[in-house]
Amino acid sequence: MHRARREGGFTLIELMVVIVILGSLVGLAVLSMGSSNSSREIRDEAQRLATLISLMADEAVLDSREYGLLISQEGYRVMHYDEADSRWVDAGEGKAHRAPDWIRLELELEGTPLKLVAPIKREDDPIGLSKKGDRERRRAPRVQPQLLILSSGELSPFTLTLSDQRPGGGGWTVSSDGFQMPQAEPLETRR
Repeated sequence: MHRARREGGFTLIELMVVIVILGSLVGLAVLSMGSSNSSREIRDEAQRLATLISLMADEAVLDSREYGLLISQEGYRVMHYDEADSRWVDAGEGKAHRAPDWIRLELELEGTPLKLVAPIKREDDPIGLSKKGDRERRRAPRVQPQLLILSSGELSPFTLTLSDQRPGGGGWTVSSDGFQMPQAEPLETRR
């Protein structure tokens, strides 16, 4: 008698089962990535800020110039100290970095929480920084950064918390003891 010889291949049913399993796995991966998108954005923002502060510290030492960060609940602005005018001026191009609306920033200097307020803004001064030629703005309190990055390589000891304001949102911190470069880490690891 003759036995049917099976060749080394897959049947149509076996292939369909594998395709259904792979499709299910891809669907689960897409769904899980969608929910972690905001946590990834917070992580990226925290790492971006830690890197910026490290670069500013290097720049401060190389240029022998004092730098600072003016931080509000919505974002931050890089400033430098102008020795000729004895005041802090914007080091950027006139605009602050704005974090996404759902991220909230909270700053602690040497363990003391600060209330973050926006700088004084006037119609003729869109970034809230005073100019030396305007007498009215000279009388207003001068804008000063909360976080100092000194030309000696030191910086203000700080902890900056970036938190997701939506339900179930997480957070990250950027912190330094004043001598070491800042580190970004998840909020859960600091507790």
